[in-house]
Amino acid sequence: MKQIALALLCALPMLGLGQSSALTTQLYDTYENYKEGSIGKRRIKRADIQPLIATYSSNPKFKVSTVGRSIGGKELSLISLGTGDVNVFLWSQMHGDEPTATQAIFDILNFFDSKDFKEEKEAILSNLSIHFLPMLNPDGAELFQRRNLLGIDINRDALRLQSPESKTLKRVRDSLAADFGFNLHDQSTYYNAERTDKPATISYLAPAYNYEKDINEVRGNAMKIIVFMNSILQKYAPGQVGRYNDDFEPRAFGDNIQKWGTSTILIESGGYPNDTEKQEIRKLNYVSILSAIYTIAKQNYKEIAIGEYEKIPENDRKLFDLKITNASYNLMGNSYKIDVGIHQVEVDYADHNSFWYSSRILDQGDLSTYYGYETLDATGYTLKQATAYPKTLNTLNEVQSLDFGQLLKDGHAYVRMSTIPAKQLNSPFPVHLIGANYKIPELKLQPGINPTVFLEKDGRLEYAVINGFLVNLSQSNIEVPNGMIYK
Repeated sequence: MKQIALALLCALPMLGLGQSSALTTQLYDTYENYKEGSIGKRRIKRADIQPLIATYSSNPKFKVSTVGRSIGGKELSLISLGTGDVNVFLWSQMHGDEPTATQAIFDILNFFDSKDFKEEKEAILSNLSIHFLPMLNPDGAELFQRRNLLGIDINRDALRLQSPESKTLKRVRDSLAADFGFNLHDQSTYYNAERTDKPATISYLAPAYNYEKDINEVRGNAMKIIVFMNSILQKYAPGQVGRYNDDFEPRAFGDNIQKWGTSTILIESGGYPNDTEKQEIRKLNYVSILSAIYTIAKQNYKEIAIGEYEKIPENDRKLFDLKITNASYNLMGNSYKIDVGIHQVEVDYADHNSFWYSSRILDQGDLSTYYGYETLDATGYTLKQATAYPKTLNTLNEVQSLDFGQLLKDGHAYVRMSTIPAKQLNSPFPVHLIGANYKIPELKLQPGINPTVFLEKDGRLEYAVINGFLVNLSQSNIEVPNGMIYK
């Protein structure tokens, strides 16, 4: 009988986690019912979320308060709900160009405002009080930049508290005496899970609170929550979770909030194939954060083994948007085998609402320890110089009328114009526009140049790389968002 009782006792934590896993599946499957459609792209601003905050201000389920203002005078709002004794505090967009979790927060708020999942929401809201501070750096969001108007990284201002945004974050954390904190960020899409070609779609950290990286109950609970969230994401993004280095950073908010007694979970949204606007990653934030909140409410996390935390692969940074391997490259009469790693670099328009691409070769040589979102094995292919279309055109309409597929098959990646409109920042076509007197440089691969080149095999051009985007010349679709302009 004692053995049976012991077995049942050991099964209880797993039973609780099993219930959370079932909820996770339902959250994932029903996500579109709660997704906030008004903020569907990354470059969101305070004006985009203000109507949503106003809606919750008039909703009796929520308490909305202005807890501070940014340097630029924009309101910082705290949205709260629940009546429980355990306080959970979530803040996002400390860095203005990291909006994925801000979007997910409003999806989560839609979930709580719905009539669905009554039993689960009752368990959450009777045990927890949940507080959301979305878009801590609205001035940075306006410019789609990391830093605030003071030019500082808010996440390195936990000691001096120079900026009003930093002071607000500290004051809110202290006033809540938050038990759990979710520090929500975006990271570079070029991070991968260590020694794999998998992007680090989500990365976690339970920040250290001292140089010794000690683990007390506060930090240990954060580790347990991360282990739980990792187990969830493995179902939807297998192998695509990373873990940040936990060296202590005495100026950082995450490290200090952990030190101040709040179990702090840092979440970084990275890259996911074919998800430029990070909407699939947004969904994973929604599912995993809500599941974690439920687990905190049910206290199922307590029995999770802390040792599982160290098994999550560390973050590495060895991804390219496009990787070309084993290409033949002719230079000064000799042929060399070379790999080329390309980043498709975003450049914001002046209004910071959208962007265009100005791609660059990041590295070349032996890149066998690196990976690509897209990889072309160019064994047997020779890199060839791109040429200009033989006619000079006068208007963009004339360029538009060209058969771009045929141009590329003929090796032409440039179109010469007599006059390029002064306001045109980039080419809206899958070729580059060049001025009347522009001389196309000789093909000489080096990091920093725009990747535009053809790949030839057996005397035939089979691939083109235009502004860092790969085009299969045997196919009709040409997926090059824009070309460049060279005057």
